[in-house]
Amino acid sequence: MNPSSQNSSQDLCSTQLCSADPTQWPVAEGWQSVVDGFFAEKTGQQLLGFLQQRLADGAVVFPPKPLRALELTPPEEVRVVILGQDPYHGRGQAEGLSFSVAPGVRLPPSLQNIFKEMQRDLGTPFPSFPQPGGSLVSWAQHGVLLLNTCLTVEEGQAASHAKRGWEALTDAIIRHVAEQGRPTVFMLWGSHAQSKRAFIPQDRGHLVLMSNHPSPLSALRPPVPFIGNGHFGKAREFRLRHGY
Repeated sequence: MNPSSQNSSQDLCSTQLCSADPTQWPVAEGWQSVVDGFFAEKTGQQLLGFLQQRLADGAVVFPPKPLRALELTPPEEVRVVILGQDPYHGRGQAEGLSFSVAPGVRLPPSLQNIFKEMQRDLGTPFPSFPQPGGSLVSWAQHGVLLLNTCLTVEEGQAASHAKRGWEALTDAIIRHVAEQGRPTVFMLWGSHAQSKRAFIPQDRGHLVLMSNHPSPLSALRPPVPFIGNGHFGKAREFRLRHGY
């Protein structure tokens, strides 16, 4: 491969999935047994086969590293879990963390609503926080597990990889966090995220916050509108109470 072709390939793989090999998706050591166990099972193998076939068919799949949330936030450091549905399906948006977009990318409507609610609830300036732009990498590096229920998606096709197997892994991830001894905040936004409520024991001192998804389609609708849910203030009070 000549240098220009190699650079082109590297550029492509920085924005979209190029391999269905999970050894190319690094995770923090504390997650390794959970991930290895999943991919060793039938559901994990079927998921990898599906991804491999879609890539072979020429499908454009996001994000480039589906397990990035597990790379940046080790389980022993998780203090808050923010659970979404599936990655953004626009080119250049998804960076492997729920609701987060790469630096320089225009804020999607869901992320705008998240910042609006933070401003309403905490008085946090909008849109100057966080920096830069809409990347939430700094959150992930400070104990916020930014997870979706499904971890890949095809360009322009929301929920295109739902029910292909990722949900079994994210079930295991939520269960792993919830069964640790440390009280944790779980923010479950939308019906997909709220389906994980069953994996969070009620006797471990966790704070479980549920509302509609921050998407403009549901952010202001009943039964629990996202705008006005007060989740950020409740999470801050909970973390201060537990000495975080």
